Amino acid sequence: MINNLGRYLFNLIIIILIQVIILNNLNLGGYINPFLYVLFILTLPVDIPDWLLLVIGFFLGLLMDVFLNSLGMHTSAAVFIAFLRPFLLRYLAPRDGYEPGSSPTPSYFGLLWFLKYSAISVFAHHLFLFLIEAFSFANLLTTLWKTTLSTLITLLIITIAMLFSHRKEKRF
Repeated sequence: MINNLGRYLFNLIIIILIQVIILNNLNLGGYINPFLYVLFILTLPVDIPDWLLLVIGFFLGLLMDVFLNSLGMHTSAAVFIAFLRPFLLRYLAPRDGYEPGSSPTPSYFGLLWFLKYSAISVFAHHLFLFLIEAFSFANLLTTLWKTTLSTLITLLIITIAMLFSHRKEKRF
C-alpha cells in the first residue's frame, strides 16, 4: 500500500470531489442517494491491517459528514462497512486465498465477483445509514425501498467508475 500511496490519495480526492460536487447535488426524488465514497473503502488492498481500515473509514466518514452536515451518520456507516469488509472478504475468498498486495477489484477477481462483493457491502452500508437517519423502525418499508434504490444506483455508478479505471493490474 505504501508503494501506491500517491495513487490512493489521488483516488480519494477524485471520489470525494465527485461525491461532493456532483452526487450530493442530485435531486432524485429523495429516495435515491448515491454514495460513491464507499468505493474507496471497498478497493483498498486485501492485506491492509484491520485497525488501519477502521481509521480510514472513520476519517472518510467524518469528511463526508463535514460536507453533508450529517452529524456522524456517515462516520458510523463508513466505520461499519470498514468493520464488515474483512469478514466479507473471508466469506468471498477464492479457493487459493488472496495474493499479497491484491486489491478487490474487477481486474484481479473478475466483474461478477466484484459486483457480488460491492452489492453486499453497499447494501449493508446504505441500510445502516438509512436506519440511523430514520432512527426508527416505523417506516421500515420506506427505508428498505430507499436502501434498495440507492444501492442499485450506487452500484451502477461504481461499475461505471471501475470500467473507466479498468486496467490490468500487475499480479505477483
